[in-house]
Amino acid sequence: MNKTKILIIEDEEAISDLLAYGLNKEGFVTATARTGAEGLRQVELFEPDLLLLDWMLPDMSGLDICKKVTASHNLPLILLTAKSDITDKILGLEFGADDYMTKPFDVREVVARIRTILRRVASADRVPDSTGSAEDCIRLHHLEINKSERTVVNRHRHELIELTPKEFDLLLTLIRHQGKVFTRPELLDFVWGYEYAGDTRTVDIHIQRLRKKLDAGELISTVFGVGYKFEKTADSRS
Repeated sequence: MNKTKILIIEDEEAISDLLAYGLNKEGFVTATARTGAEGLRQVELFEPDLLLLDWMLPDMSGLDICKKVTASHNLPLILLTAKSDITDKILGLEFGADDYMTKPFDVREVVARIRTILRRVASADRVPDSTGSAEDCIRLHHLEINKSERTVVNRHRHELIELTPKEFDLLLTLIRHQGKVFTRPELLDFVWGYEYAGDTRTVDIHIQRLRKKLDAGELISTVFGVGYKFEKTADSRS
């Protein structure tokens, strides 16, 4: 059985070594990088299953790396930072991070967060579709969603719609449970993979972006005082 590979991009040698040692003891395979440029190369060469990324690196911001990685890879990512402000946490999530840990941290908690995210990723494809179809391709209204390729096409305009990994995961979660009303914390738990104790505005921001990109304001409904849902009648439209 292949072991899970974790890439650690962290410029502080003591923290990097501590994480690598702790993760190796838990059965993970690790690789390390001290700079953003080296880390981006390792993403291609090492092909990790999850990325631990320091926010402040000597050559570039961790947010820039986060944006680059999530634009081209469906790779779970945890930001490591000394920043503790809730605004910074929301910013990291909006850039595509799956989780956010503030230094100093206990390696045991890092391991627990990693396992939680990996369980969420592993179970995502096993969630039953309310569409009643096990096929990769879902057609709803003017949208065509390919689950395996993680692409969305506007069939009326014949255009590929560029979504971030989190935007795609959010859309797929809503579509898989058409008609179900999700609270914001539930969506954070489903899509980001952990129980979020802070501000839930990140869900609102991602919903706004989805509506705009998909031209689907009428498909993703706001249930005032509760949350959001994908209209169940949408699959009957062509």
